[in-house]
Amino acid sequence: MSDYEIYPLGDVELQSGHILPNAFLAYKTYGTLNAARSNAIVYPTWFAGLHTDNEWLIGPGKALDPDKYFIIVPNMLGNGLSSSPSNTPAPYNRANFPLVTIYDNVRLQHQLVTQIFGISKLALVVGWSLGALQTFQWGASYPEMVERIAPFGGTAKTRPHAQVVFESLIAALQADSNWEAGDYSCPPAAGLSAMGRAYAPWGFSQAYYLEQLYQAEGYPTLKSYLEVYWDNVFFSFDANDLIAMLRTGIHGDISATPADNGRLEQALQRITAPALVMPGSMDLFFPPQDNAYEASLMPNAVFQPIESKWGHCFGIGANDPDSLIIDNYLKRFLR
Repeated sequence: MSDYEIYPLGDVELQSGHILPNAFLAYKTYGTLNAARSNAIVYPTWFAGLHTDNEWLIGPGKALDPDKYFIIVPNMLGNGLSSSPSNTPAPYNRANFPLVTIYDNVRLQHQLVTQIFGISKLALVVGWSLGALQTFQWGASYPEMVERIAPFGGTAKTRPHAQVVFESLIAALQADSNWEAGDYSCPPAAGLSAMGRAYAPWGFSQAYYLEQLYQAEGYPTLKSYLEVYWDNVFFSFDANDLIAMLRTGIHGDISATPADNGRLEQALQRITAPALVMPGSMDLFFPPQDNAYEASLMPNAVFQPIESKWGHCFGIGANDPDSLIIDNYLKRFLR
């Protein structure tokens, strides 16, 4: 049995103008919504992440304490649980799945929060990586509803360098001879392995590799780390689902809306809620200088880098010192 709920959305018109038929969001909640409906937190998932991957930051005594808060974790469209290429009927299945934007994700999450739970105020929206981009979007799209935002390990707009990296991941996957233009009869295993190898140098910092920090994870050599871990890291996902999420990331831009028409500075200035912006000090996907610029334009933002050699992956909950620092900052922020 699944440990999550499904919110049916019906036929949804996406930002692109395409219709996604019989769309749905998969989500899980933790804790209890209080009588005033004032203790809700939204914590979106990230590229190649499921709601269970967010649970490292949720628990008694943590910032996201289910004894205090009602935490909603919506699964990102394309991740295999919410509407995705792998679970959408023809003709929108597989490689025919339409482009889904960050704006689409957040608009539908807002519908979930307001229509299913009757929530008009959110105590916090928090997220890592593409979840951080969704967090920024929440602040820009619904400034009257969001009381605080805490994006970490992600920017309000995907910069060209990150777009190139995401495109390279797609190219590595599609180079598999079994790709068949996305209409594969068996998983493109070689392509999935290549995608893992292509991601590996960007997920972690140069210092992580230079100091062989992977040895503490149980991999005695760089060769074993790449072959045992990275060659298999994406095998649990459908290849078309991965590409759908990467395309969401490539087009990530909170200002790509009718209200802002690409004016990022204007969109950032509309995020009036107190914001705790936490980049990884050695993040190669979303470098801290990009967040510093974004925070400087937000009326009530605090720029707080997390010093970590884990690069982008400082925010996945796998390195206890990083996780403790993030949790402590969030506790102070919520107080």
